Amino acid sequence: MGDLELLLPGEADSLVQQLRSFPPQEMGSEGWSQQHENLEKLNMQAILDATVSQGEPIQELLVTYGKIPALVEELIAVEMWKLKVFPVLCKLEDFKPLNTFPIYMVVHHEASLINLLETVFFHKEVCESADDTLLDLVDYCHRKLTLLVGKTSHGGPPKEEGLQDRTPMQELQNQAELMEFEISLKALSVLRYITDCVDSLSLSTLSRMLSTHNLPCLLVELLEHSPWKRQEGGKLQQFEGGRWQAVTPSEQQKLSKLEGQVWIALYNLLLSPEARARYCLTSFAKGQLLKLRAFLTDTLLDQLPNLADLKGFLAHLALVETQPSKKDLVLEQIPEIWQRLERENKGKWQAIAKHQLQHVFSPSEQDLRLQARRWAETYRLDVLEAVAPDRPRCAYCGAEASKRCSRCQKEWYCCRECQVKHWEKHGKACVLAAQGNRAK
Repeated sequence: MGDLELLLPGEADSLVQQLRSFPPQEMGSEGWSQQHENLEKLNMQAILDATVSQGEPIQELLVTYGKIPALVEELIAVEMWKLKVFPVLCKLEDFKPLNTFPIYMVVHHEASLINLLETVFFHKEVCESADDTLLDLVDYCHRKLTLLVGKTSHGGPPKEEGLQDRTPMQELQNQAELMEFEISLKALSVLRYITDCVDSLSLSTLSRMLSTHNLPCLLVELLEHSPWKRQEGGKLQQFEGGRWQAVTPSEQQKLSKLEGQVWIALYNLLLSPEARARYCLTSFAKGQLLKLRAFLTDTLLDQLPNLADLKGFLAHLALVETQPSKKDLVLEQIPEIWQRLERENKGKWQAIAKHQLQHVFSPSEQDLRLQARRWAETYRLDVLEAVAPDRPRCAYCGAEASKRCSRCQKEWYCCRECQVKHWEKHGKACVLAAQGNRAK
């Protein structure tokens, strides 16, 4: 591994071997919490390894021990928890936790998992090791991108600004919505890496991507809406490196990483021999795909020269007749994780929420202090700074920051005024983290 290591030699091997999927009713439990911390360590180590380009043992271990299917199932289980259990917790009038951080960790778990998958799915052998769960992962990515397009077409990406007198649970809901946006963008990257393997995918997976979900047309909609861009105060901003950044006039024609992912995915799905043989170019699909010609400027082609082949494909497509929808009888696999979890927990979501309220999300002060110590050990400052894509940013206004919170040493600020304004939101987590640091 790299010069900076979070995990000791052999420790990653042990943590990967222990990975398993937890059902929704066990989210937040003691065993789940331990695995969440282990996943965070594996996640940060995988990013460190990829950054220093000295081999990627985390990816190799996940393939060797066949743990990618477990990660995919865990990803879908926590997604279902957020959709079925979290809203119930938010509506319970008698649930007023002193600290919402234990619930936040479950909400954040999905982001940790998709981030790890994004890091390791760059390698084709990881995609191959997903086995049948690749179908479930394709469905997951489709759900996230459909939601992203829908939200962008109804008001744009979520913003951090809001009411200052929100309850802790309302604040947590807002954080979950902001997190959902980033998760969807990570899902876009994972989907692009899956399309890199399009010529070796199973017939069922290919059919799911091209016929069931018609991903090429969905990707066209993504380009049209460009959720990674927004206008703020009359200035163009772009989501990059986990935050919104102002785009100077000279950089506005520069291809962003996320936009590049969409173009590469489209290239793979439309020009790969296997995909072209399977994709049914109906009149609707033809109309949608031809919209791409307006985006294929000389500036874009200079940055992604391979798109010249896509431009030629579209020129040919404009001249050919469309095909009627195919209705072939094909025996194929279908995703089963979501349906199985939904079937096993049907009618139990309210009971699961109330059980977790009493036994998981209402910890004592002593439990919180112990947990805070473990969080401090997991999120080491030297590692967090090493995996950060840029210099620290102010937690309140987003400007470049040079001052760290003196109590918890975790949040950064550009000035004292921003720190004071952010204290209402940061205060409780700060106190817990500081207790953890003192307990070490």
